[in-house]
Amino acid sequence: MPAPPLWKASVALVKQAAPDMASLLELASEPQAVLIVEEPFGPGAVVEALYVEEPDAAFLTRLAGQTVTVEPLPDQDWIALSQEGLPPVRAGRFFVYGAHDQGRVPDGVIPIRIEAGLAFGTGHHETTALCLAVLSDLARKRRFTHVLDLGCGTGLIAIGAAKLWKRKVLASDIDPVAVEVTDENAWLNGVGPWVTGVVADGMSNPALARGAPYDLIVANILAGPLTRLARDIGAAVAPGGTLVLSGLLHNQEKMVISFYHRLRLAGIRRDGPWSALVLEKPRR
Repeated sequence: MPAPPLWKASVALVKQAAPDMASLLELASEPQAVLIVEEPFGPGAVVEALYVEEPDAAFLTRLAGQTVTVEPLPDQDWIALSQEGLPPVRAGRFFVYGAHDQGRVPDGVIPIRIEAGLAFGTGHHETTALCLAVLSDLARKRRFTHVLDLGCGTGLIAIGAAKLWKRKVLASDIDPVAVEVTDENAWLNGVGPWVTGVVADGMSNPALARGAPYDLIVANILAGPLTRLARDIGAAVAPGGTLVLSGLLHNQEKMVISFYHRLRLAGIRRDGPWSALVLEKPRR
């Protein structure tokens, strides 16, 4: 299957300004993903936004107040190529690795082998690792029997939930390729019977409505969709259920929380500029 064309918009700036710039690009131009690449020992950072159609560089430059460059990404499976040589990731009880790490899985972990293919989500982004760490924390307190992974990407979070609780997990994504990759990864990790992939734009698919309410929903998407879908996502959480929201920056926490005012904030985990919110729905 050929890789879908992607475009990258980049803007260089100081580290302190990167979260605000990432928020601006996300909310004003609706990219597929936003990344912050920091210089390890320097003051600078680069904010990158990925698009499926070529964005208007002049508009983004005016919006940012400084030069934004736009370039096409190579017409290849660049996501899979980017995995080559990546180190495994420890997140809570989980050990996430690729094919090149086979044979190096330590004892006492929950292993998940992920091959990205054409979908996003290898565990190396802070928000994915945050969600896995939250799942590990939640598993110490209770069992969940009805789980939704909204915006599943490669299915990493859905697979993690299925391995923890051995219960059915619904995994949805707007991208059919992501759902296909999720199904493949679920079988690769021995939880194929537990994970069901569904192509859905937000909560609109009837399969998601039929499955509600869920005692656990994990939505690792962007702050913009989290706010737009707040009413539908909140309504799909069962009384006494838990909602995990990620894909947002520190400076977006209060905004996102305000859209979920009917739920109680139970905790926040942070890694770098990124956050994961844990919310609980009161019992009736």
